[in-house]
Amino acid sequence: MKVLQFPLARITIGFISGILFTNYFHLPLSLLFILLFISISIFGALYFLFRNKSKNVFYFGLTTYLLSFLIGISTQVIHTDYFQKSNYINNTTVFEQPHSISIIIREKLKSSPFSDRYIAIINRVNEKKQTGRIILNIQKDSLHHEFEIGTPLLIEGVLSKNRPPNNPNQFDYSKYLKNKQIYAQLYADVDEIKIGSEIEKNIWYYSSKLRTRIIHNLEKNNFNKTELNVAIALIMGQQQDISPEIIRDYQYAGAVHILSVSGLHIGFILLFVTFILKPIPNTKRGSFLKLLIILTSLFTFGIIAGLAPSVVRSVTMFSFVAIGNHLRRSVNIYHTLLVSILLILLFEPSFLFDVGFQLSYLALFFIIWLQPLLASIWLPKNKVSKYIWDILTVSFAAQIGTLPLSIYYFHQFPGLFFVTNLIIIPFLSIIMILGVFVMLLAAFNSIPVFLSQLLEWSIYYLNKIINAIASLEQFIIQDIPLHFYLLLSSYLVVITAIIWLKKPSFNKLVMTLVSIIIVQISCLGIQRNIQNEQEWIVFNIKRNTLLAERNGENITVYANDSILKTVQKNNALKSYRIGNLSSLREKKELQNIFYFNGKKIFILDSSGVFPRNINPDVIILTHSPKINFDRLLQTMKPKMVVADGSNYKTIQKQWKVTCMKQKIPFHATSEKGYYKLSY
Repeated sequence: MKVLQFPLARITIGFISGILFTNYFHLPLSLLFILLFISISIFGALYFLFRNKSKNVFYFGLTTYLLSFLIGISTQVIHTDYFQKSNYINNTTVFEQPHSISIIIREKLKSSPFSDRYIAIINRVNEKKQTGRIILNIQKDSLHHEFEIGTPLLIEGVLSKNRPPNNPNQFDYSKYLKNKQIYAQLYADVDEIKIGSEIEKNIWYYSSKLRTRIIHNLEKNNFNKTELNVAIALIMGQQQDISPEIIRDYQYAGAVHILSVSGLHIGFILLFVTFILKPIPNTKRGSFLKLLIILTSLFTFGIIAGLAPSVVRSVTMFSFVAIGNHLRRSVNIYHTLLVSILLILLFEPSFLFDVGFQLSYLALFFIIWLQPLLASIWLPKNKVSKYIWDILTVSFAAQIGTLPLSIYYFHQFPGLFFVTNLIIIPFLSIIMILGVFVMLLAAFNSIPVFLSQLLEWSIYYLNKIINAIASLEQFIIQDIPLHFYLLLSSYLVVITAIIWLKKPSFNKLVMTLVSIIIVQISCLGIQRNIQNEQEWIVFNIKRNTLLAERNGENITVYANDSILKTVQKNNALKSYRIGNLSSLREKKELQNIFYFNGKKIFILDSSGVFPRNINPDVIILTHSPKINFDRLLQTMKPKMVVADGSNYKTIQKQWKVTCMKQKIPFHATSEKGYYKLSY
């Protein structure tokens, strides 16, 4: 791969490796800075010794990569709040008892059915200065209060640490928040909040005010709410108010990426602004003025769009493209890509773990690298055929590059993605140009009604097209399992196959065949591990009991009759099944006694009836049985007590206290998540 021949590529790989290393291993700060000092000293010495010599380049290169690796580690440490002494995560008392917490609202999130949600910055805990980001959940009231960005709040409350998933193989929201350096949540009612008098007016405040002004002016023009929410997502990257049904349609049609501002959108902005600035002469001063306006427009748009990772990436990359055009230099797109990655991760290393960031860079890299190869398969004669062929090749290149990662994260594949892109991309270019123009006019409160209606109708028909494609559910492949090792080996096959196809040779063919063998070995290894696994799971299902026994790839489910009828669609079981590459073989009614791996498990239901002298190893409490719990423990003498999600929380607290007195481990699934026995 020619791209790996660039020194910058290898330095970037070293830097990223350092960030990844820090995510899994924590070096002591003293050791890190000693290593950094030594590597800088060796790097400097080797540079001055061998700068005019071709010998010993290997050692200089090795030192350079080591230095970039250590800089990656130190960058992650410096930018991670967890390592800062002032961060609230290091103050254990805020998780144990109420404190007076002073915060500033930073960002509005998508509301839940019962609460409004924000990202907030902590300023103080009691009178002590503290830092860090939290999720603020404010219970909805009849007046539906909403706080604007920059509002200072004082709340008396206890922080709740992010909890791991309630059930196995589910989306790990706590890990997702951790990657965004959010380690806790705060829950409050409106009447418990004291609102500060002075709003903090920073870049986030003015960005939010501008978005609010644009939305308000569009609403005054009677812009339909459904289409308005899609327009705000398309143009400004704000998806908070889009209905779940519309998001699902875009996912099924393979077009959900257009709802997040990315390179496609920023590219349209660059073309639009460049077109408007054409009358300015290309003199030295005029060219500089054009560059200044373009960069200002791109960064202003990025701020309005909320500075999401995909937005920052696209704005940074297209800024380098604009600077290259200004300097009249041919822009090496690989260099531009690498510089943008390096710059972004220097300031925000946590972006590396953002799914959107990963997918957008992979898509862009494969478009640059693979699309020319696909385009060379057929050279159309007329412009229309060439235009359609270019869209198809770009779509296929991006899809090939992101397919393994998309399946790994989302477990589905939209089979009609190429049809969607063929129809949507030309349509989207019109909507983007019209949308940006309408948003600019809305910012100045002067929107002609016919323009806002034209944008509304365009989005209405866009939604209709997406819905029509999404309704063909037979083309949507769902519930696709993909193990992490298969993800890596599948990318190895894709990359080696492209290298071979670009310039065929025997050695490259051997390399491709070896990568295919590695995929097969991975499959066999994963299959063997699964076949040797046995598990017994108590799921955390609200107001219900669901148990499962897995023997290899076969799952047997135990539940009451009402749950068994719809268990195939149960999300908790679905995630477990996909995560373990298994299938549901049997469905059985709940019983009172189970045996697993030599352990006796007793299920105590709402009847409260239990036999004597069976001495179970584990007792599972379900549906809040009315019993003398002390007597139960003294009679049955279990080694472990588990309460599932069907029990009242108040009773679970009493059970927990009793178990602590008798020194018996107690596991409440509503508090700790699912319970597992394995063999």
